[in-house]
Parts: sequence; C-alpha cells; structure tokens
Amino acid sequence: MTGAFPSLAELAAHEDELRFTRFDNDAAWELGTALVARAREQQLPVAVDIARNGHQLFHAALPGTSPDNDAWIRRKAAVVDRFGHSSLYVGQRSREAGTTFEAQFGLDPEWYAAHGGAFPILVRDVGPVGVVVVSGLPQVADHQLVVDVLREHLRRA
Repeated sequence: MTGAFPSLAELAAHEDELRFTRFDNDAAWELGTALVARAREQQLPVAVDIARNGHQLFHAALPGTSPDNDAWIRRKAAVVDRFGHSSLYVGQRSREAGTTFEAQFGLDPEWYAAHGGAFPILVRDVGPVGVVVVSGLPQVADHQLVVDVLREHLRRA
C-alpha cells in the first residue's frame, strides 16, 4: 500500500487492530524513537509528532524536513482530533462518497488536512487519547510508516 489509496475497510481494520492497553509518556517516547529509527534506516525526510490530549510528548524533525512539515502535522492532527479516525480514513471516506473532504465538511484548509499520516492513539476500552503524525512523504507512505511501526511496536509490547 505505497501508492494507491487503501479502501475505507482496510483503514478501519488498521484502527481496530492497532490499539494500546495503556499510553503514557514512556509509551510516546518508545513509539516516537521507533518511528525515528525506521525513518533513519530508510533515510526518510520526515517529521514525527506524538501528542496525548493536546500535550505534545514527542517531536523530531529529520534531515530534509522544513517548518512546512510542522504545519502539515498540525493540520492532519486536527482532523484526527475532530473525527476520531486517521486522517487518511477521513479523506478516503470523502473520496468513496464521491466528493472531497473540503467540499464535504467546509473546514478551513489552513487548519484541517485530511491527508494520510496522522493516526489516532487508541487505548482498548477507552478510545482515542491522542495522535501520532508523520509528515514528509506522499500521504499513503506517511500513513503506512505509522501503521508499520505501530504494528511492530504493539507486537513487542
């Protein structure tokens, strides 16, 4: 899933699968450093951000990033915070409805971007408590990086 958009069903399956039993500052650090390690291995020019309930717990900007990546992080995270689903899920839901996110919701694009890369931090029996965001690659690749590292991280936990 590196180029074409995944289906809404595939994206919902990611959210059903990738849930924590707990999420604290240490969990944010572990996830953030795992994302940075993967990005460094692959020499990816990404910025990574993790927040819990609006409190930034982790942020890193690797070589090749710019302040624009931080703006994308803010806009993609706002979509997750508002809708409770990954930013790619929200954008795909609009595409599958035959419209665009911008047309469907009328939200200011300076504040919201339904582009892949922001994923809700979901805790079992609790729900969304935060967001992890990657910015710097094409949107499906941003999303897949988060999903792949989350999956590996949760299997080890």
